[in-house]
Amino acid sequence: MTRDALHRLTGLRRFALTAMAALTVALVAAVPALAKEPTGEFAVFKQCPVSNPAVALCFFAQSSSGEFHVGTTTVPINKTITLQGGSIVNEETGAETFVAPTNGETLSKTPLAVPGGLLGIIAPSGWPQWLQNLFNEFINNGITGVTATTELVANPGISRSNLLFQEGTALELPVRVKLSNTFLGNSCYIGSAAHPIVQHLTTGTTSPPAPNTPISGRVGEVIFNSAFTKVTIRNNKLVDNAYAAPAAEGCGGIFSFLIDPAVDAKLGLPSAAGHNTTVLEGTLENATAEAVKESEH
Repeated sequence: MTRDALHRLTGLRRFALTAMAALTVALVAAVPALAKEPTGEFAVFKQCPVSNPAVALCFFAQSSSGEFHVGTTTVPINKTITLQGGSIVNEETGAETFVAPTNGETLSKTPLAVPGGLLGIIAPSGWPQWLQNLFNEFINNGITGVTATTELVANPGISRSNLLFQEGTALELPVRVKLSNTFLGNSCYIGSAAHPIVQHLTTGTTSPPAPNTPISGRVGEVIFNSAFTKVTIRNNKLVDNAYAAPAAEGCGGIFSFLIDPAVDAKLGLPSAAGHNTTVLEGTLENATAEAVKESEH
């Protein structure tokens, strides 16, 4: 190989190595750094908005039992409903301001089956249990099946002190309820952003108008971690039976003027205060934002 050919080959190798190095740097720069997430006992708070320096607390609550009774219909809670986010605490008054989680999903959109579906048919109690289950499963999940999904329409209000001392509102939820079924369409709601169903949930005892009578919630079992930076409340119960529910709107699309009244008649809407009840039972986890950030990896 001649001297000139050797120089050219060496130059090509240098160029190739330089190009590969530049490409490697570019690729590394293009790959975003892996986001840090809380670990260990704080892993459930991965959506807590700790990047907001004003956020002092993180919370994660799950309700897996209880019920919604609106008008003449009771919908049991047999799936997990999650509420999460953070809060800013006023050091002088102790008042808390809710801050939405980083993924924007404060209240999970969990569909719950409406017993009897569109037809309102429930298996007679005199039937054998296996036959009742089979019949109700067909009605609830067939073409007549309807699900009810509670959707948050404004910021919730929270008060840890009211929850622990069993007085006043521990959790205020302004919501609407979406009724889903092929026949009902995609815009069938009870309540709206302008006229929400506002629930003032308490661990204490309610004072509803008649015909409802007072019912009581409970704080549950309070467990602190060793550093007192996290508290878990198990077997918690929040209740409210003093709120009103409006008539349904938007059911059946262009035929809503016909379908809305039929849905109202089936569910007993509108339903005045004293005719509705919410019971949420589950677990609440609360931690300091500082401890959550320190656990991130």
